[in-house]
Parts: sequence; C-alpha cells; structure tokens
Amino acid sequence: MPVSLARAAAFDILLQVEQESAYASELLHAPRYAKLSPVDRGLTTELVMGVLRWRSLLDRGIAEQSSQRLEKLDLQVLTALRLAVYQLMFLDRVPERAAVHESVELVKRARKRSAVPFANAVLRKVSASVPTEREHLRAIFGSGGTAFGPTPVPPGETPEKLAGIFAHPLWLVERWVREFGVEAAERICRYDQRSPDTTIRLGQPEAENELRNRGIELSPGQLLSSARGVKRGDLINTRAFREGRVAIQDEASQLVALLVGKGRNILDCCAAPGGKTRVLADRNPDATIVAVELHPHRARLLRKLVPAENVQVIAADVRKLPINARFDCVLADVPCSGTGTLARNPEIKWRLTPEDLMDLQGRQAAILRSAMEHVAPGGRLVYSTCSLEREENEEVVEQALAADQSLRVLDCHAELERLRSKGELAWKDLESLASGPYLRTIPGVHPCDGFFAAVLKKT
Repeated sequence: MPVSLARAAAFDILLQVEQESAYASELLHAPRYAKLSPVDRGLTTELVMGVLRWRSLLDRGIAEQSSQRLEKLDLQVLTALRLAVYQLMFLDRVPERAAVHESVELVKRARKRSAVPFANAVLRKVSASVPTEREHLRAIFGSGGTAFGPTPVPPGETPEKLAGIFAHPLWLVERWVREFGVEAAERICRYDQRSPDTTIRLGQPEAENELRNRGIELSPGQLLSSARGVKRGDLINTRAFREGRVAIQDEASQLVALLVGKGRNILDCCAAPGGKTRVLADRNPDATIVAVELHPHRARLLRKLVPAENVQVIAADVRKLPINARFDCVLADVPCSGTGTLARNPEIKWRLTPEDLMDLQGRQAAILRSAMEHVAPGGRLVYSTCSLEREENEEVVEQALAADQSLRVLDCHAELERLRSKGELAWKDLESLASGPYLRTIPGVHPCDGFFAAVLKKT
C-alpha cells in the first residue's frame, strides 16, 4: 500500500524544516503542494503543525520506548516516528494501523530499510501506552483533539512542569515566568499549542457582504472594529481575497499599523511581506509611501501584494538607505525572534537560542537608529516586533533614546484611547495592552499574536 499524499507531503515538509531551516507555513503554501485536495491539505497541515508544536513531548514518548538514543537516529527515521506518535496520541479519527503502517512505509521510502524493524518495535510499544497518555493529556487540556479547552493548570506549577506539559523549551518558559508571571506564561504556552484563528482585515467595508454571500461565516474583531474572524468557509478562493480587498492578518499586527497614524509621506523600513504596508496605504491614499525591503525577491513579492500606486518599493538595506528624505511617519517593524508567533511558527522555539537574542538586538538597534534619522521634526516613529523578549523590545528602544534625545516616547495608553474614541479599537481593557508607555499584546492573555510597539515623536 503506497503512502498517502498527505503523509508523504508532511514528511517531506518536516524534513525541509529541519534540514534547511525553512518555515512550515511557507512550505505548506508552496506550488509543489497546490494540487493536494482540500482533505489532504488539511491533514498535511495538521500533521506538520502538530509535530512541530509537540515535538519534545513526542520525542519523550519515543525515547521511552527506544533502544537507541534519539540523537543517534537518522533524521528521516525520527521524523517518521514523530508523525506516527503524533497521530496515535492526538488524532482520534486516524486508525492506529494506518498511522503505524504508513510511517514504517515512510522509513522505506527514505531508503532506511535497515531501520524498519526498529521503527516497528518502537511504534508497537508506543501504541500500547497511548490510552494512558491520552487520558493524561485530556486531564490537563480537556477533550477535543488538539483544540484543547481552557482547563487551567493547577496552581504552583513550576517552569519545568509547564515546559514539559506544553512542549516548550525550558529556557523560554523560565523567561516568560520572570517577565509576565506564572499564569501569563501558562496562557502563552497553551495558546501556542493550538491552531490560531484566521483573522482578516477588510480593506473595503463592502467586501464583508460579498464574503458572506459566498458562504464565509465571519465574527466581529476582538481587538479592532475593522477586523473579522473567519469561522467557516473557503476564504482563499473568494474573489475579494484574490483581488486583495480582504487580507489575512493578525489583529495585533493590524493594531501596530494603526499606531503609525496618518501623514503626507511615510517610510516603512522593513516592509515585506506587506501586511502593515497595505494598512498604511489604505489609510493614507494621498500619501507617498516608501516601502523598503532588504531582499530583492521579497521586495518583488511585496510589490505584488501591495499594488497601490502611492507605494514605492525599494530593495535596499534600511541601515544604508539611499535617500535623504525626512518622513512624517516611520514604521520600523524589525526582523526579530518571533516568539510572539509560536502558534503560527512553532519551529522557531526549537531553533532559537538565548545567544540569538543579543545578535538580533544588535541588528534591531542599527535599524532603529537609521529610522530615527529619517523622522521629520514633529513626526512619529513606531518601533515594533512580534517578540516577547525584553532584549528585542524595551532594551532596544531605551538604548536608542539614550543615544539620540531628539525623540521621546509617547504614552501608548493615550494612543489607544485615541483609536478607541474614533471607533477603531474594540478591546475594552486598555490597561492590559500597555506595559509602561509601550504596547504589549500577549498570546493567550489577548486573542492574537504577541507584539511590542513603542511610539516615538520627534521634537
């Protein structure tokens, strides 16, 4: 019996993620897999994201039944085992025989036939322990497959227990406990372990009725009045989506773009993939917007996604920007660790190291310093990341302001009040969005990715 298309695709994607440091979300939308049926695409996505979210827990289950140390296994064999164990532990509707048989076939497909008896033996042992493991998981998370309910972890849990239960690296959980407290750290970890809701931004309000007429069930935005949640329906194949009149974008990402405000000339320093650039263009149709992207191929993609005539796309290093203009509004949404987006990009948590944060800080600080030089007197600059880490957020801003005192931090709370007074902000608890003078969204505490933003004003 040949391996199913979905399992073969999931296996290949997981190998690319490990071997090439690729991102699963990009691979899942690659042309190579465009011909998968909706059912196969759904299963492929479930398998890839599930294995990446729960990797440490799956590895623990494999290690307990393996006669060999995991680091000694070929990556192809370990990947096939992870796929099988994920299905056995989490997917009630997948027959046990299919999960085991096809993963063994994947070992053969990878030309690792000598490992077939080993894989069979491990999976037989894991299968025997599955009922106990499932009951343990449900006691912690509640029933319902991988869409776990809000059952709280008992008080007094340590970072070690949270990391083990929720399949996160211990060093990350320890940081979050120190920064946000145990309860918030638990909410972050829990949020990371489920598929995030699909949220869209309505570029044109009339597009909402068009989507509803096409059978797309929508819900109101939780943070923003212009956002909608997609509850049901095939959004990708609607005309409104194809024409760019609606765009998939996390609500916190949309909020950061709203903080930039309005101006006559706007600089977007690290613009790709273009979600925030599109918000800026929609809100400032008469402005000149310069969107800078370091990598030419990403700049070309940005141009396709944001075809607005008032947007000029430049492939350049913003740290050496080839223009001397000053701008009313500047957005520096800098490259970062992405720890606020682990629900969408779970592979990040297995790649990131503490040392990476300081390397990122150096690049982020250089970008911010350059951006500050291009703010016109009286203009504003928004510095943002999708990171939860202080090194990439507060520390970068504080260092930059110490070196250049021509800018000052505006109180984020006042900026949020301004958006609420205009009917753009739907979230009621503004205090929860503020960390000192800065914007801070926390996954699980807020219904969105984790973002940081500082609003600076040129004196």
